[in-house]
Amino acid sequence: QVQLVESGGGVVQAGGSLRLSCTTSGRTFSSAAMGWLRQAPGKEREFVAAIHWSGAYTYYTDSVKGRFTISRDNAKNTAYLQMNNLKPEDTAIYFCSVDPVVYTAQAAYWGQGTQVTVSP
Repeated sequence: QVQLVESGGGVVQAGGSLRLSCTTSGRTFSSAAMGWLRQAPGKEREFVAAIHWSGAYTYYTDSVKGRFTISRDNAKNTAYLQMNNLKPEDTAIYFCSVDPVVYTAQAAYWGQGTQVTVSP
């Protein structure tokens, strides 16, 4: 069974940065695409970013392009989301996912989430 544990969330002022981490266990991480989803209060879960198992291809929703960077370290079974120039509208619970369907909120697995709060 796949287990995903997110960390790195917190409270930051607008314009600040956070780095989220996602550690996985339970399957061969290096052969799986990984992604990040988020869910803001009162809104549906949405796609944020995804990365091919090789790390060669990345995908982002338009609102985070140029500000967020997804990466992975297969040797550590860990995926990352570097978030720069954060905005209040980025406030949400961020979920790590395995085998995401790019540009959708669908995935085979996801974690419990980590809260990101951006103050004005």
